[in-house]
Amino acid sequence: MSEAETAAAPITPPLTAPPAIDATPDAPWRILCVDDEANILNSLRRLFRQHGYQISVAGGGAEGLQILETQTFDLVISDMRMPEMDGARFLEQVFKRYPDTVRILLTGYADITSTIEAVNKGQIYRYVSKPWDDQELLLTVRQALDLKALQREKLRLEALTTRQNEELKVLNYSLEEKVQARTQELALANEKLKGSFITSVKVFANLIELREGNLAGHSRRVADLARKIANKLGMSPKEAQDVFLAGLLHDIGKIGLSDQLLAKAVTQMTGDDLGAYRKHPAKGEQALMALEDLRGAAKIIRSHHERFDGQGYPDALTGLAIPLGARVLAVANDFDGLQIGIVAPRRLNPEDAKKMIADGRGKRYDPQVVDAFLAVTGHVEQERTAEIAVPVADLKPGMVLSRDLMTRDGVLLLAADYVLEANLIRQIRDYAGADGGAVSVFVRNDKKLG
Repeated sequence: MSEAETAAAPITPPLTAPPAIDATPDAPWRILCVDDEANILNSLRRLFRQHGYQISVAGGGAEGLQILETQTFDLVISDMRMPEMDGARFLEQVFKRYPDTVRILLTGYADITSTIEAVNKGQIYRYVSKPWDDQELLLTVRQALDLKALQREKLRLEALTTRQNEELKVLNYSLEEKVQARTQELALANEKLKGSFITSVKVFANLIELREGNLAGHSRRVADLARKIANKLGMSPKEAQDVFLAGLLHDIGKIGLSDQLLAKAVTQMTGDDLGAYRKHPAKGEQALMALEDLRGAAKIIRSHHERFDGQGYPDALTGLAIPLGARVLAVANDFDGLQIGIVAPRRLNPEDAKKMIADGRGKRYDPQVVDAFLAVTGHVEQERTAEIAVPVADLKPGMVLSRDLMTRDGVLLLAADYVLEANLIRQIRDYAGADGGAVSVFVRNDKKLG
């Protein structure tokens, strides 16, 4: 070959094997070489040790199996032609006993049929012909161990994924428990806040009523009755709550009226007095509109003096144009007002007041609301069987108030649903002693409290 031809010929780099995976002093790959010829075993030992592998040798198949029983290897290289147990039988046993160990066959046989049978029975990764090329053998071993490393990493990742999934399940379960517990805490806090809000409204309504003795307890009674009528009509809890709040605060617009005007029954008012009085529903709405939680109640307060026949005030609304809550409040307010002398100078007993409400059906009041009112007031005694009157001396911690606890003058001491504690019971007894009269407290009729 001329110099020109030599220069033009392509240069083929020699085969080289890269360093073995994980071939480190801490975790070297472990290889078992099995051959009945000592010089071959020595050659294999020298070849692999210089590349960082940990090498063990066996002089035959039986010896190789004994070594495998006590040590773990990543790869086994076995000669095909050995006495007593040839490489095919040996590697078949290795496959059956240690399937994760990679198997390579060295063979000098020209009989390809025997080689194929050995590969199939022993699930051999690859066979290498003798005499071998060192670089090719190193590359074959490296590729086999690369595949094993991938399989090992796959198993590690699968185990890691399984463990993380289990940890995630535990975490999710723990998180769900924490969320549920926190939700319950928030629900309890919300209920407590709502209870405090209602109590504050009751106290404020009570302060409004202190201007005139005959109004004591009026707002509370109206609110309780209005809520029962609302529930009877199937109004939503939010709507019924707005009716209840409107009942407590329906007279807030009267704060600016004079004591002389408030002392008169509505039927006795004329001229300017009547004009001033009829402004109180609109003023009540204006007073509450700034509070978001009371806007629904404020709208009801504005319309609770409207009449079903359109003769009411302040907007002369007719029929169903009047908010349902206002139609309910009108009946409850007049029923109590007839009994305490607000509507007319003569006070009526409950039955006469009920009859007057019934007579206003379709004229002053919504017929549907009147029917619900009559149904509710006909079951008052039955509802009260769920409570009992307990003398102050017999009060015990844990009892729950079924009604607001009021003074004789109508001042609110404790709101309904309050759970009595020892300290509160002492205060109630002190008040009863100072008042000088026998005081009974209405509590829920729960036998467990006794």
